[in-house]
Amino acid sequence: MVDNLEQIVSKIRQVFFNRDAAREKAMPLCREAIRYSGNAIRAVHRQEFDKAEDMLKTARNLLKEAEQSIANGIELHNTSFLRDSQKEYAEGSITLALIKGKKLPDPDELGIDYAAYLNGMGEAAGEIRRYLLDSLRRGDRSRGEELLQVMDDIYSTLVTIDFPDVITGGLRRTTDMVRGVLERTRSDLTLTVQQQNLEDKLDSFKGRIQ
Repeated sequence: MVDNLEQIVSKIRQVFFNRDAAREKAMPLCREAIRYSGNAIRAVHRQEFDKAEDMLKTARNLLKEAEQSIANGIELHNTSFLRDSQKEYAEGSITLALIKGKKLPDPDELGIDYAAYLNGMGEAAGEIRRYLLDSLRRGDRSRGEELLQVMDDIYSTLVTIDFPDVITGGLRRTTDMVRGVLERTRSDLTLTVQQQNLEDKLDSFKGRIQ
C-alpha cells in the first residue's frame, strides 16, 4: 500500500466531516429563517408592521448563526439552502419597506448576497401586487398608482442586470415573472379605475335626473 495514502485520505475525511457537520447545523437555521421571513410577509399584508419587523429581526439572527456555522467552509456559502433563505429574508425586508413607503434596505446592511437580494426584490414585486389588489378590494385606491410605479421601477431596474444566471442566481427568470406581474397589475388597476369612473358618472347622472 502507498505509504502516505491513509494519512492523506484521513485528512480529507476529517475536512468533509467538519463540512457535513456545519451543513447539518446550518440547514435547520435557514429553514427557520425562511419561516420567519414568510410570516413577516403575511404580517405585512395584515398591516401588522411592528410584528413583521420583529419577525425579520429573528430571521436575520438565524441567518447570522447559520453563516457563522459554515464560516470555515467556503464551499457552503453558495449552497441553495443559504441562498433561498437569504432571498426570502430580502423579499420580506423589501416588501415591508416599500409597503411602508420607506427607502429600500441595502443588501450590505441586510448582510446578504447580492444575487439573493435582487431575486428577493423581484419576488417582492409579487407581494406588492397582492397588497395592491387587497387594497382595491377594500375600495382603497389611494396608493394604487404609487405601488404600480414601485413595481415598474423594480422591473425597469432588474431588466438592466444582464449577466449569466450562474452569477445572478437565475435573475432572468425572476425578471420575466416580474414583467408578467406588472402587466397584469397595470391591467387590473386600469380596469378598476375605469369602472369607478363609470360608476361616478352614473351616480352624477342619477343625481341630475332626480
